[in-house]
Amino acid sequence: MNINISMSFLLDKIEDELELTTVCYRPEGLEQLEAQTNFTKRELQVLYRGFKNECPSGVVNEETFKQIYAQFFPHGDASMYAHYLFNAFDTAQTGSVKFEGFVMALSTLLRGTVHEKLRWTFNLYDINKDGYINKEEMMDIVKAIYDMMGKYTYPVLKEDAPRLHVEVFFQKMDKNKDGVVTLDEFIESCQEVRTILLLPRKQRRWSDATMFISVLDFNPLQVSGC
Repeated sequence: MNINISMSFLLDKIEDELELTTVCYRPEGLEQLEAQTNFTKRELQVLYRGFKNECPSGVVNEETFKQIYAQFFPHGDASMYAHYLFNAFDTAQTGSVKFEGFVMALSTLLRGTVHEKLRWTFNLYDINKDGYINKEEMMDIVKAIYDMMGKYTYPVLKEDAPRLHVEVFFQKMDKNKDGVVTLDEFIESCQEVRTILLLPRKQRRWSDATMFISVLDFNPLQVSGC
């Protein structure tokens, strides 16, 4: 389910009146962001210019974020997945995402290490931020993904597909069978999936791994979770 979301996905237009009444926000020095991210100063300048061009206030709120994300899924309802994704970007839980928060997350997703990407993805799935992923949270995420993809997916998905995905997810991830998935279990299981994918095709245990991989392989920014 890899989705090609362009870098402009956070750069939608804000109504002119709102732009005029919003106090503009300026990010910290690009030199500091260069030290904190995997982007060069030139890349940060390009990103910031685009961000400011479409978002003069320098921040994006959840409603604007949802409007942006919905443009890429015209046949589905992306509102819930956009809500979860926004919360993952909004690490301070302020209700808005500044350029620094946007570019830090982008750096992790595009150029971070495997462990950094997995930690970010785990945080996305851990909706209540208690350090665990439970079945209810995973069901909410999977349903949000299916709602976003809409009714025109191919092949056509069965009605119980979300539940089956969650069951396979927990069969593979919940190592000690306590009903929740920890970060360590999540990382270990993803590493196992990577090992399967590196095997010659004939040696892959697709009966065990295919559905599990299809959940983990959905990425908001064309970045594999594993």
